[in-house]
Amino acid sequence: MYVSETEIVVRYAETDQMGIAHHSNYPIWFEAARTDFIKNMGMPYSKIEERGFMLPLIQLECRYKGAARYEDKLVVKTSVKQISYTRVTFYYEIFKCCDNSLITTGETVHAWTDRNLKPVNIKKHAPDIFELLNKAIL
Repeated sequence: MYVSETEIVVRYAETDQMGIAHHSNYPIWFEAARTDFIKNMGMPYSKIEERGFMLPLIQLECRYKGAARYEDKLVVKTSVKQISYTRVTFYYEIFKCCDNSLITTGETVHAWTDRNLKPVNIKKHAPDIFELLNKAIL
């Protein structure tokens, strides 16, 4: 299984009145990590879109196990949990770098579509993209 790591530093604007990273930031951090993951696999997401394929989000899960605070350095570990001809599920773990404590886990499920958001069979229309992500879970 291939795992990508993305570093994040919690910015002041991402914290709430308690000084804790607000829960609304985690999906943004997942997106940054997913973009890095796909790029690190060998094809930037922008190239996938240039070919006419999109990955709209259809499901998001986030489980908070700890807190991140201003200036905490985090690492988001990203992997492909599952892939089918029409969907891909990414799995995330967010750790604090200072003590390697797991603070959040999550998943996002995305559908393969064309530019009009019509579902497509990615293996049929772009087998190279399917194989690129499929090899990440083997």
